Amino acid sequence: MAASGAPLVRMRAATMAFGSRVLWDHVDLDVGPSDFVAVLGPNGAGKSTLLDVLLGLTRLSSGSVEVLGAPAGRRARQIGYIPQQKGFARDLPIRGVDLVRLGLDGHRVGVPIRSARVRASVDAAIAAVGATAYADRAIGMLSGGEQQRLRVAQAVVGAPELLLCDEPLLSLDLAQQQAVTALIDAQRRERGCGVVFVTHDINPILEYVDRVLYIVDGRWAIGPPDEVTHSAQLSRLYGTSVEVMNIGGRLVVVGAHSHEHEHHQEDS
Repeated sequence: MAASGAPLVRMRAATMAFGSRVLWDHVDLDVGPSDFVAVLGPNGAGKSTLLDVLLGLTRLSSGSVEVLGAPAGRRARQIGYIPQQKGFARDLPIRGVDLVRLGLDGHRVGVPIRSARVRASVDAAIAAVGATAYADRAIGMLSGGEQQRLRVAQAVVGAPELLLCDEPLLSLDLAQQQAVTALIDAQRRERGCGVVFVTHDINPILEYVDRVLYIVDGRWAIGPPDEVTHSAQLSRLYGTSVEVMNIGGRLVVVGAHSHEHEHHQEDS
């Protein structure tokens, strides 16, 4: 647990490289309670790798990182994680409620805990994401939006201090994106957890974001959305002319699209 007033995430001069390829270089990042930080950048920029570092799954090439006041990986039970949207096999023999309960006792070996307290916590998380009506159905038979609501419930059931979200809106329609984003923001406001939200499109979360970390080819910028997602800043990051336009309240980036296809697809 982070000390009172201390950041939930503290990265200093954090660098990640694979051989000669530098994903990001000397990043300084603090995430405090109730912060909503979006991580943006093209495919291959190292956005998901950043979450792996915070989870303790990948070590920095250089620099330092602390999560909840300890080395990354030490406080995993106090971290909620929402992965990219990927469908479950239709014949997977677990229900939605079983998936959510894994957020409480999935780390344990042996028979899951069946106490009334655990069931009450699971039921409350499911109700909070509006999934009560279908939580007892097989997870593989549910729609993508229903599955993702249950993933949110799984991530928040243990009342995490930090919520890490890896492209949680992929494959969801606009209404589902809005619903899932609102659920994540509700957890932040009601429980004070910090949110690090990896995405390729800031528009669905723009109204919630406090700061943006934008990563391109090892270069990066961090600050409020209007200080980072503008033409001059993105042109600097991409090393080419980039135009940012506001069309009907949506940010549209022109000129970076062809550059993004130069990146590897295996890491987002």
